[in-house]
Amino acid sequence: MLNRSLQPELKSIDKIDFVTPRQFDITANTKLYFMKDVSDETSRLDLYFDAGTTIAKPVISSLVNGLLLSGTPQKTSIQINEEIDALGGFYESSVSHENAVVSIFALRENLLPILRIVADAIANVAFLDSEVKELISDRKQRFLVNMEKVSFIAQRQFQERIFANSTYGNILQTTDFDSISHQELRSFYTDNYLNGLQKVVVVGNVQQDKIDEIIDLVGAWSKPQQSTFPGQFSNLKGESHLVKEGALQTAIRVGRILFNKTHTDYCDFMVLNTILGDYFGSRLMSNIREDKGYTYGIGTLLGELHETGYFLIATEVGKDVKAATLLEIQREMFLLQSELVDAEELQLVKNYMIGQLLKSADGPYALTDLFLGVETFGLTLEFYNKSIDAINNITPERIQELANKYLKWEDMTVVSAG
Repeated sequence: MLNRSLQPELKSIDKIDFVTPRQFDITANTKLYFMKDVSDETSRLDLYFDAGTTIAKPVISSLVNGLLLSGTPQKTSIQINEEIDALGGFYESSVSHENAVVSIFALRENLLPILRIVADAIANVAFLDSEVKELISDRKQRFLVNMEKVSFIAQRQFQERIFANSTYGNILQTTDFDSISHQELRSFYTDNYLNGLQKVVVVGNVQQDKIDEIIDLVGAWSKPQQSTFPGQFSNLKGESHLVKEGALQTAIRVGRILFNKTHTDYCDFMVLNTILGDYFGSRLMSNIREDKGYTYGIGTLLGELHETGYFLIATEVGKDVKAATLLEIQREMFLLQSELVDAEELQLVKNYMIGQLLKSADGPYALTDLFLGVETFGLTLEFYNKSIDAINNITPERIQELANKYLKWEDMTVVSAG
């Protein structure tokens, strides 16, 4: 019998035995990834399209994505959604800088019937004038509401400045909603959906003949050539502030162009990033939330794009402590540059990071997401074992070296709004 009065033995983690999805070549440029090892009746299907916001005006990519189930010559949007609901399915879609994703969640026996409904809806979008006008009105109203939020305003300005002089820095303007033609929508739809399928992901215990039918249903949308993305960026350094009358808080964004998983410093930098601001016990949280009481939360992240990445610190504080908060952020960076991290703090962060990685590898859905997180960059799941090795072996000296290399205040884009 298990003796619950004894603490379980602590074991170090050196390696995870990953399960890699099977790969099917739809075309030379479009793959289907299949994770079959699901023990229950659930399933998921993702369609990735070369239809991100950097390809055309951001409003066009967003609207076309929102119109995919807006109706065909034979069915209204209500009928399409009722058919999906009747089969117990769930549909969602999203747009990022570099792609658009359509996802279906369903019991495995209903995955194909729902995909047939969705595929028909996407292949035959009617772009009905009433649906287009309604969506434009809805998105414009949502945009105007967001423009009252200091966090939204700061993030827009940060995006514009960190991706200066590139399509990644394009941001929506209110006037963009007033000059949209049906031809723009149809052209983007034809080029980037009907001829823009980048990859298909299937998770669920479905049979091979079902995979073949999925390929038959969507394979014709495959992109005829590989997607390409710009890779040279330089952020506008220095501080800028946007005044928002009546705001009680100030949103702060601090960051710089950095790198993605393909860079040799990525794994080690993630340890530095965690110490600074990527968990609840981080230095920024301990200082600015717990000690100073300036904010409810502050965090850091390393955003990744196909050819680059960016470092970001984000928070919202009282408008009267904006300057003090920026000084404390700068101070925490300087401390990492000038003082070695002590052994106890470093071991805590190492344990936390490896625990989070183990948690993120729990089950076929999580494993598939981990795979997608590296497949984009031409890497394999062994990248995560490389990360574990980096976490276990990093030294305080290496962390200090990285802080001096990448956390110089003079290299940062600093934006505030409030």
